[in-house]
Amino acid sequence: MANNVGPDAGGNRSSRPVTSERHVNGRRPGTMKRSFEITTSQGPVSGIFGRAAESAGKQPTLLVAIHGGTYSSRYFDIPGHSLIDRAMAAGFDIIAPDRPGYGGSEPLADGPEMLDRNAARLADLMGEITGALELQPEGIALIGHSMGGVIAASIAARRPDWPLRGIMVTGFAQTLPAHLAEDFAKLPPGYFVEMPTALKDQVMFGPPDTLPETMPAASHPANTLMPRAEAIDIAGDWGHRAPGLLGRVTVPVYYKLAQHEQLWHIADQATVAAMLTRAPKIETGIFAGAGHCIDFHKRSADFHDEMLRFAAAL
Repeated sequence: MANNVGPDAGGNRSSRPVTSERHVNGRRPGTMKRSFEITTSQGPVSGIFGRAAESAGKQPTLLVAIHGGTYSSRYFDIPGHSLIDRAMAAGFDIIAPDRPGYGGSEPLADGPEMLDRNAARLADLMGEITGALELQPEGIALIGHSMGGVIAASIAARRPDWPLRGIMVTGFAQTLPAHLAEDFAKLPPGYFVEMPTALKDQVMFGPPDTLPETMPAASHPANTLMPRAEAIDIAGDWGHRAPGLLGRVTVPVYYKLAQHEQLWHIADQATVAAMLTRAPKIETGIFAGAGHCIDFHKRSADFHDEMLRFAAAL
């Protein structure tokens, strides 16, 4: 990975306007799907918001989709593979915030336990974000991919003071393969790092016969820099925190790894699922026909529909 120093040594950015809107996939502001940037008590937060289609039966649960490392919130809105579009069509309101340090969202201070601190910030700001978007959900369900899955599970373990109904998480296990953990530990100093596109195209995807012709190129607009501390955390401290943290999750959980996962050992799927000792309901297993970024494969619609059915039953 290449190293890139952030806006300043602490990764801080200047304040931004209270609200703004940008076009999303050609849609104009004010339509059912829009990008947003709001000011909160902990700095700006950007992302994408989709309102349930009027033709769909309205679901009472708000979905909040949390992206992984090296991807922005656009991960959930790639044309032809948009979880946001599919959720809206199924009757869900959905928010995909940019995590700290991504898009226009205020970075966290550099340092350890970066993923746990991501969870703390998102949990603390949920009421401000939903309020700014004029939402009053009966309940909230979290969707998290890769590091976003770790963060969603970490939020659930915190038992936030808002109505969390369940989590749908994929793309993480307890311990990275040794060669990846060693590579992450050797990253040069600096706030941000960049994973080269060619490397992402190699490790984030399954075999060619699992991909549509547009991939992996169609996913590239979601590529971005990643705070280095996230890589250090996932390669080290996360593995030690995982058993105790997952054991504190007390909401229903959907948890799967991809059949062609290259960032984790798929044999660890059962180990992680067994840590969810207090979850009242678990849907788990291996998702066939996809690599790490399940959303970008031929079976992305099947994957999205599985999670949406799980959310609808919460």
